[in-house]
Amino acid sequence: MDTVDATVEKLRAQCLSRGALGIQGLARFFRRLDRNRSRSLDSGELHRGLAELGLVLDRAEAEAVCRRWDRDGSGMLDLEEFLRALRPPMSQAREAVIAAAFAKLDRSGDGVVTVDDLRGVYSGRAHPKVQSGEWTEEEVLRRFLDNFDSSEKDGQVTLAEFQDYYSGVSASVDTDEEFVAMMTSAWQL
Repeated sequence: MDTVDATVEKLRAQCLSRGALGIQGLARFFRRLDRNRSRSLDSGELHRGLAELGLVLDRAEAEAVCRRWDRDGSGMLDLEEFLRALRPPMSQAREAVIAAAFAKLDRSGDGVVTVDDLRGVYSGRAHPKVQSGEWTEEEVLRRFLDNFDSSEKDGQVTLAEFQDYYSGVSASVDTDEEFVAMMTSAWQL
């Protein structure tokens, strides 16, 4: 394990010690720090942000982390890639139940879930905002879909995006049995 991997393990442990929302809270905080919406931070912003949250990295560690997730040579850390790396790896059982839930949603079988796919599985007619006339059923389904979409909401969710969403959830569930039971119940698998 190289020093950057060790640094990521250290940060992961610090985040997970904060409970279910440790990594998700870090993601929200980083997005607030990213004032220009570039979805990246420089090493100084990373170091200051982590310190503000009480997560300890020295300046050299912050610079090394930025270099690892600098996708374009700009010296900036790509937030999405970094946050993905912070999440603990998932077991085969967790990956399988996530794939089963995705397959249930992907009615067309084309590997992408859209509002049209959702219409075949769920109805938004009972949603309170549809009932009040504030939203259409289409809006309810789109907002539901947006939960799983990447930061660029395009109305299409791939298996990778769905897995990415659930890897964040998975980080807060202790055992495979609990995670599989939760997914099975939530998606009626």
